[in-house]
Amino acid sequence: MVRGSSTGRPIMVALDLLGRRWTLRVLWELRDAPLGFRALRERCDAMSTSVLRQRLVELLDARLVEQDDDQRYRLTKLGVELRAALEPLLQWSDRWAAAGRRP
Repeated sequence: MVRGSSTGRPIMVALDLLGRRWTLRVLWELRDAPLGFRALRERCDAMSTSVLRQRLVELLDARLVEQDDDQRYRLTKLGVELRAALEPLLQWSDRWAAAGRRP
């Protein structure tokens, strides 16, 4: 089930998860290398530990993130695929910024 949807279609579930505050930031910070909880929190502008824990639980449940033997978090194969799927959005946002977007 997903908030705001009675169908539970995969795209709606994915958009609900990715639209939660800090979710994309956590995925972004894990893009290059595994991070422990403290390092991840620092990279996320010292977000609250309770929110970070909640987002990590959600991302673990969604199989986008996993923990390694050293208790560091990293993207799973699905997480890496999501990153690749978001690449066109990243490129678009760079062009948007270069065009002088208004705040």
